Amino acid sequence: MTVGVVGAGRVGPALAASLRLAGHRPVAVSGVSDASRRRAAALLPEVPLVTPSEVLGRADLVLLTVPDDTLPGLVAGLAETGAVRPGQLLVHTSGRYGAGVLDPARRAGALPLALHPAMTFTGTPVDVQRLAGCSFGVTAPEELRLAAEALVIEMGGEPEWIAEEARPLYHAALALGANHLVTLVAQAMELLRTAGVAAPDRMLGPLLGAALDNSLRSGDAALTGPVARGDAGTVAAHIAELRTHAPQSVAGYLAMARATADRALAHGLLKPELAEDLLGVLADGAADSGVGGAE
Repeated sequence: MTVGVVGAGRVGPALAASLRLAGHRPVAVSGVSDASRRRAAALLPEVPLVTPSEVLGRADLVLLTVPDDTLPGLVAGLAETGAVRPGQLLVHTSGRYGAGVLDPARRAGALPLALHPAMTFTGTPVDVQRLAGCSFGVTAPEELRLAAEALVIEMGGEPEWIAEEARPLYHAALALGANHLVTLVAQAMELLRTAGVAAPDRMLGPLLGAALDNSLRSGDAALTGPVARGDAGTVAAHIAELRTHAPQSVAGYLAMARATADRALAHGLLKPELAEDLLGVLADGAADSGVGGAE
């Protein structure tokens, strides 16, 4: 099939490049910013940059790879202007939305698919390699399910069916895991630098890799550290140090420590007799920091 991309962000060019490896032919891409144009040139060389309407006019399969909040308006606009062609495969990559957001295009005859790669993208050629084995959240009308899953497999991915009504929860789970992980790691690296560690990335790499592997294998049983052990004195010292050296990190530490304590308690890892002092320390820390939600 001929392939077009509307929105040359980090995702679209990589998916189109992977489809090219599967034998399809990218023929058009739209992008406004200089960064988008550079990404398109790097991943889709010699593919012309055109308007979104022209992309739909040239391609059998169109990838709509725009921000979530932009997607509904884009779909409605393309349908209203007659850019959508009957029988055209229209694929969006939003994690938040299912196939329903494409209803205006579907009424114009398009075949709607929601294919969301559960991967973080850099906008460089390495993204194409990372798609190998990547899970995709797939939502489509039942009659298009096999076609949607086949496209994912062609891109080297693993299809995972997500019901239309479950898309927001599915996306929240991924954001909680991946996006917040970046924030946590960045904060940890900053704190280690402040503590005098010359190579915080080298120190954290093996530790975080092992923690991730353990948690994927064992879930809550992998919890370790002072919160799971109920070391209230250590946690109090942490809060005091963070308040002095990195006050912007206190709220995050308290929120994650409370969540960790709750899970450790629920799974029998944190002894109830130790939990009382620990939760008291966290509540006091939240009160001193003006953080709501502590009890």
